Amino acid sequence: MQEVAPINTTIGTPQNTRVANALSAEDSSVRLQAALAVGSNPDPGFLEPLVERCAVEPDFFVRDMLSWALTRLSPEITLSRIRRELDAERAQARSQALHTLSKIGDQGAWAWITRDLLRDADDEIARTAWRVAVVLVPEDEKEDLADELVTQLGRGDRDMRLSLSRALVDLGDVTERALERAAANEDPAVATHARATELLRQNPETGFDAAIDEAKRVATLGPEGAAAAEVAAASGVAETAEAADTAASAKSAEIADC
Repeated sequence: MQEVAPINTTIGTPQNTRVANALSAEDSSVRLQAALAVGSNPDPGFLEPLVERCAVEPDFFVRDMLSWALTRLSPEITLSRIRRELDAERAQARSQALHTLSKIGDQGAWAWITRDLLRDADDEIARTAWRVAVVLVPEDEKEDLADELVTQLGRGDRDMRLSLSRALVDLGDVTERALERAAANEDPAVATHARATELLRQNPETGFDAAIDEAKRVATLGPEGAAAAEVAAASGVAETAEAADTAASAKSAEIADC
């Protein structure tokens, strides 16, 4: 591997030191291979270099490999160190710590997913917190989590809203009442997002964009008006099909007479 500037490490052997230093190599493929090597031969001495690199690594695939390498170490030593990163000043450190917790899946970390993280001003941190919260939440706290997550309805761009809808759908039926209340919100963005999420909860096969369009239609026409419009549209399709069949039959008869 290429020569790189050393990073902070407590690893003693020259070979392990070279591998740890490669985590900060200029070439992302070298960093990826280094993270793979660390995960393939887990050693507690790599804990600090891995955590430090998570906070600054620019490449998505390398970051994911770093998290995987951390999951290969004993949770007894990794969890307490990762918890400290949740309070880090650097946003990426917090986001990657959350991502790693979701990969480890230890429910003991549930208490660390605070309201501040779920409402973090940084979109990437918030959406990662939503995902890990759904993974770690105990059964008897799912309803409280749903109540918290619906406060974020209407936030951000399409991808952000889709992430929140997926989190709420993954929580299951406990979200129904929270979504029903949110659907009556005076903010049309919140109400539409809530209705779309409920549609996805009832029918996960519905696409997000289709659910949003349907939610907007219901908001405009009201539930009864939307239902009536759907019936009318279905009737129109049937009438059109019947007319096409009649025309086809007439054409066939005309050809037969020739």
